Amino acid sequence: MGNLWRLFVSVIIVFYLTFLTLSAHSAPLSITQITASDFLELGVDKMRGGNYQEAIENFNQAIEVEKDFAVAYSDRCLAHLQLQDYHQAIADCTQAINFAPDNFEAYLNRGLALYREGDYLNAIVDYNRAVVLKPSDFRAYYNRALARAGDGKDSEAIFDFNLALTQIPQITSLLLADIYNDRGLAHFLLQDTQAAMLDFNLAIRLNANDYRAYFNRGCACGRNRDDFGAVRDFSQVLKLNPSNAQAYVNRGIARYRLGYHLDAMSDLQKASKYFDNQGKRVAYEKTLDLLKNLRQQISSVTEIALL
Repeated sequence: MGNLWRLFVSVIIVFYLTFLTLSAHSAPLSITQITASDFLELGVDKMRGGNYQEAIENFNQAIEVEKDFAVAYSDRCLAHLQLQDYHQAIADCTQAINFAPDNFEAYLNRGLALYREGDYLNAIVDYNRAVVLKPSDFRAYYNRALARAGDGKDSEAIFDFNLALTQIPQITSLLLADIYNDRGLAHFLLQDTQAAMLDFNLAIRLNANDYRAYFNRGCACGRNRDDFGAVRDFSQVLKLNPSNAQAYVNRGIARYRLGYHLDAMSDLQKASKYFDNQGKRVAYEKTLDLLKNLRQQISSVTEIALL
């Protein structure tokens, strides 16, 4: 499954542009009249359009005009996050916090950058501060849960997932599905398969098009030796995400245990092809080894049956 934890991007603060209507006799604005807020809002517009590098240039201009403009640093952090420049994102949010120590978004965004770098402990420190600043905002609890899970603290992660569920707006069903899915993973890692299954079922009910919840439920079925259920869920994963090599591997194993040996071999062959195409050499080699072992076992069973 690789990194099990889906990373949660902070919601960008939305600023609304106010357009001034000039009369026929009004003079055009000079460059010196453009404020830091004007540049900021241009950058936010670029962010909405996915033009992150151009957004950074606008945020740079805002900061040139107003050196201590904390919001510009915080928003530039978001642009760097989108470009996966986590080091610069951390630096920008740190500067934002220096200028505005109660900047909730800056703590949230710096925590995300730290999480992306694998620095879970410092990410948790930032999320702790965010929780203090806005105890009713589900994002801080959810992000802290992911960081705690990344640090192997699954019980604490479940506690935070529960808190996030009490604060999240109920209309956001897709976000609810994400939280149930991630909480299910924490239960699964704690060997509480029953609780994990309940969460994966809820996630699927809320978002029937998210292949991750089917994948995770398939793994839970496999642990319970419900191979028919595992085949069902991994098949759904492949409908939604046809190049998911690990789903082919897992379905192949379930099919082998059910006695569908030819189907199992076919799944493993497809998995090895996708791993090879994706450049995942370790997974490719392991799948070939598994395929070889299954062939030997099938051959051995056939020989015994013919004696």
